[in-house]
Amino acid sequence: MLLMSALDPAPAATATLACCYVNATGKIQVARITNVEGWYFERVVFPGQHLMFEAPPMAVLEIHTGMMASSILSDTIPCDQLQIEEVENLLPEWLPRQVVAESLSDSTPTQITGSR
Repeated sequence: MLLMSALDPAPAATATLACCYVNATGKIQVARITNVEGWYFERVVFPGQHLMFEAPPMAVLEIHTGMMASSILSDTIPCDQLQIEEVENLLPEWLPRQVVAESLSDSTPTQITGSR
């Protein structure tokens, strides 16, 4: 399962990295970036899910593992360690590659449509 984050794009004034995080656990996780001035990123990542996102090189991804009514900070990962070079290898076959490449290079959200 792949989740591309087009909401809350990284600040336009900074260079960004294309990043990917995979929840390799059997538990729901929350991924957050809180160390970038003027920007807050938070996504729920289900077990086995790939989260693709853009972030400034200095960003740190916090991974919170969820319990019933609480969560525990289980990991912090510098986003430069999550950088990906080739997006095409992570995408499902039905997803148009050109649209994805454009959305990663452009800060405006792109709607991705496709049929199986």
